Amino acid sequence: MTSRELFLGLVIGLAIQRLAELRLSRAHERRLLAKGAYEVGAEHFPWMRALHIGWFAAMLVEVYWGGAAPQPLAVAAGLVGLLAGQALRYAAILSLGSRWTVRVLVLPGEPQVTSGIYRYLRHPNYLGVCLELASVPLLHGAYGSALLFSGLNLLILRRRIQVEEAALAAAGSARP
Repeated sequence: MTSRELFLGLVIGLAIQRLAELRLSRAHERRLLAKGAYEVGAEHFPWMRALHIGWFAAMLVEVYWGGAAPQPLAVAAGLVGLLAGQALRYAAILSLGSRWTVRVLVLPGEPQVTSGIYRYLRHPNYLGVCLELASVPLLHGAYGSALLFSGLNLLILRRRIQVEEAALAAAGSARP
């Protein structure tokens, strides 16, 4: 098996993982909306979706048609970043439980989650995604994808975090 085939397998595995997470998110969204939750910041969600789809596609284009090749130090950094990103994202999902979604939903009257990973980090899921977007392309030398999509993600996250923080403050569940 070639390094390209291994990379393709990893990318397909991550895509399947993301699709499963979207399914879980939709189930959580339905329950939260039924309990009176409301969404804020819906206007930036299509940009996030496009960013993630573009990231998957760009990595494969760069590896298969751009001639990107793995370099040992970059592969090591990529593995560490991928594992750390996965750990942070799943710690966030587990800590939020049925309140975890890919959208910003506010459930009035519910306190902000401050247990689990949220005792230590304000936005662990976003940090995990940042690590993954930067790290996975490194596994096969797709440095352009790592740089481009990390930068675009930071622009989108800047707005998303502002929206989320404002919603939490308005709902009275922001941390002091």
